[in-house]
Amino acid sequence: MLPDFELCCSEFEHFGLTLSEDIYRKLDIYAEFLVEYNNNVNLTAITDPEGILVKHFIDSILLSKYADIPQNSRLIDVGTGAGFPSVPLKIYRNDIQLTLLDSLNKRIFFLQQLCDKLGIDAEFIHGRAENFSKLPEYREVFDVSCARAVANMSLLSELCIPFVKVGGQFLSMKGPSEDISSGENAVELLGGHIEQIIDYELHDDKRRIVAIKKISQTTTKYPRNSAQIKKKPL
Repeated sequence: MLPDFELCCSEFEHFGLTLSEDIYRKLDIYAEFLVEYNNNVNLTAITDPEGILVKHFIDSILLSKYADIPQNSRLIDVGTGAGFPSVPLKIYRNDIQLTLLDSLNKRIFFLQQLCDKLGIDAEFIHGRAENFSKLPEYREVFDVSCARAVANMSLLSELCIPFVKVGGQFLSMKGPSEDISSGENAVELLGGHIEQIIDYELHDDKRRIVAIKKISQTTTKYPRNSAQIKKKPL
């Protein structure tokens, strides 16, 4: 499914990454299963081999290059969809302890089958972030939360920061156009601080990572329910 190993190595090297044969094999299994499953369940609009390689896999793995993710980090991917960015990241960094959360059960079912094929150990949560981050077993216990989503920073921060323990970080993967400063108030209310904004390119596509450090506990009134979050952003 993916381009041949040499071409994939060349693409990885272009972005300052290395690719082993074992990682290539697992990513190839991922790509093939994604396209096959996508015929019945809409997971992605990107189904060509080059697109999957660069826009899904390399983009996801670049998170480990541009952000400091400590060894053996406990990471939750909020609204993970088809597993981006966290499953390619787990393939590349097997030390990561992975939790996948999505509100649609059909996506969770896909991810369970995918991880079984890849031999990946992960926890799967079918539900809404604003509900699960209130539970003691999930609230402020993760080293890293991440999201690759089109939602604005205010909304994403309220969904993702409560999962992160003090000293941990929320990594938000964004497009280049959003005014990140509009989410600063929400970040601070939730106990975070925008530590770094990393801009990079995937060939002709501009990308951005917003790294938010958790500096204090999130007050128990957050997150609010979904209707309140949408009606009155922080």
